[in-house]
Amino acid sequence: MAEIVSNLPLEANLVPIPKNKRGKSRKALKPKDSTSNEANILAGKISSSPQSDLLDVSGKENQDALSLTSKRNKRGSKIVKESKNSFENELEEIQKKLEQMRIEKEKTEELLKDRDEMLKMKEEELENRGKEQEKLQMELKKLQKAKEFKPTMSFPLVQSLREKEEDKKGKKKKQEKLKKPCAAYVLWCKDQWNEVKKENPDAEFKEISNILGTKWKNLSDEEKKPYEQKYQEDKEAYLQIVGKEKRENEAMSLLEEDQKQKVAMELLDQYLQFKQEADEAIKKKAKKEKDPSKPKQSLSAYFLYMKERRVALVEENQNVTEIAKITGEEWKNMSEKQRKPYEEIAKKQKEEYTKEMELYKQKKEDEAAARQQEEGELMKIQKQEAMQLLKKKEKTDNIIKKTKEKRQLNKKQKQVNVDPNKPKRPASSFLLFSKEMRKNLLLEKPDINSSTLTALISVKWKELDENEKEIWNTKAANAMNAYKKELQEYNNATEEVVEINE
Repeated sequence: MAEIVSNLPLEANLVPIPKNKRGKSRKALKPKDSTSNEANILAGKISSSPQSDLLDVSGKENQDALSLTSKRNKRGSKIVKESKNSFENELEEIQKKLEQMRIEKEKTEELLKDRDEMLKMKEEELENRGKEQEKLQMELKKLQKAKEFKPTMSFPLVQSLREKEEDKKGKKKKQEKLKKPCAAYVLWCKDQWNEVKKENPDAEFKEISNILGTKWKNLSDEEKKPYEQKYQEDKEAYLQIVGKEKRENEAMSLLEEDQKQKVAMELLDQYLQFKQEADEAIKKKAKKEKDPSKPKQSLSAYFLYMKERRVALVEENQNVTEIAKITGEEWKNMSEKQRKPYEEIAKKQKEEYTKEMELYKQKKEDEAAARQQEEGELMKIQKQEAMQLLKKKEKTDNIIKKTKEKRQLNKKQKQVNVDPNKPKRPASSFLLFSKEMRKNLLLEKPDINSSTLTALISVKWKELDENEKEIWNTKAANAMNAYKKELQEYNNATEEVVEINE
């Protein structure tokens, strides 16, 4: 018993302590109070059930260890779940990125394809341009080789003489400009201006002109007659000078056009002759292009034999010159019987060639005749079109001439029939407004341009209200009524004069 009791504390110390996986040290156990068994052991007294106490202690320790492991397992499962969720999220993000990359890749591939097509098109264009440039260079070289066109003719000096005359006239015009004759009323105003100005020294230009107008209306026909005669004399002299210059200019322009046409025709003839000579020179130097439809010339008997022997000699690795030498020697040494089959074949081929050549020549002649016929028909059509155009031009010229003559006659009739005493038509509402506004704007802006001034007036007229426009409309209406009354009085007076004369 004493031995067993001595071994008991050692067995208690050998109870297995579970180690923490994370490296955390386990808390130290509280020191146990000295039990009754230990006291008895120390005193030499042994309890009746020592093994049951040991089992209780070890069971408690095992339970504590199991609870710790279960807690750790729970924590591990939570961590695994969280890691799984994060991994799934990352996978989804990666898949989305991969899809985006795939779409971008498809787009880039399409862009690259389009670019490749564009590059191919550009390369083809560059090749075509290169070919065209080569052709142009060849043509330039041909032209450079050909002779230069040097016309042999004397150009007319009409144009240069006319230019000199115009320069002289221009200098004279600067010195003395030909003025149009003044009307009878203007001549009378020049004489009466100073007298009216002395009578009315404070009057403005407009007022003086109104006074002169009223005086002119009141003048008799005998008083107006000397001024009208002077005007007619000046006008006739002016028209003679202007008409003479106009006729001279027309004659010179006609002569100039005639000489230009002659020069152009001579130049054209010389150029066509030069071009024909140059083309003939180029044709001599240049090689004739072969016609693919033209039949090939038939071979002779010797060439037929040579063609037959060439295959065997080429297999023997013979040279072209050697083949020609060998076949020539063999042909010389051949008898008439040996040559006869080749000569017969050559004869048949020549007959076929002559038949094909006759057909080819006939075809070419037919094509040439058809081309000439087409060209003749085209020329007829072109001539007909040219004649139609010429007729149209002549008609238009006649119409223009007649209209000009009618206008000139109407102008002359108006000038003759216009009576200075006849009342003038009054201005419209817009013209009255523009006259008033023009004065104000010129006072405000004296350096303003005429075009900008008219534009400003039109803008301001558009900006006016209906009430403001009505003022000007009433003014225009009053003026129109007064004009109608004056016109009626004038018409009555003219009718009375006509009746008296009758």
